[in-house]
Amino acid sequence: MVKRTRFDASDCPVARSVDAIGDWWSLLIVRDAFDGSRRFGEFQRSLGVAKNILTARLRGLVAGGVLETVPASDGSAYREYVLTPKGEALFPVIVALRQWGEANSFAPGEPHSELVDRSQGRRLRPLTVLAEDGRALGPADTVVHKLPAD
Repeated sequence: MVKRTRFDASDCPVARSVDAIGDWWSLLIVRDAFDGSRRFGEFQRSLGVAKNILTARLRGLVAGGVLETVPASDGSAYREYVLTPKGEALFPVIVALRQWGEANSFAPGEPHSELVDRSQGRRLRPLTVLAEDGRALGPADTVVHKLPAD
């Protein structure tokens, strides 16, 4: 088996974020958690992923503080997975991936899902990166600055 490269000591926030999430299965688990999945079987049915892979990804997300296990809401002996505040902070990431996919991964007229405002039933505005003063920014408008160690 190929050993996975770790980025948990990298000075790049993107690399550390990718390291914390792990892979596409983990992002899809987080997506499903936002959509209301809570039990192992719900994730497995939705994703169609092998149980051993799902088990490993759920363990990793719990160990990383993205999900936590809680007693089942129906009082049964089962445990459920819920997003932690750290996991909920991934919402803009999931929305950005969804919006990018809607714009770039479907042919015109091809059916797909869309995320809508629950109270209004309307599509969300496209996410925009804003400067502190509210200006919209693109890649050419930004630069990475390395911060010194404390």
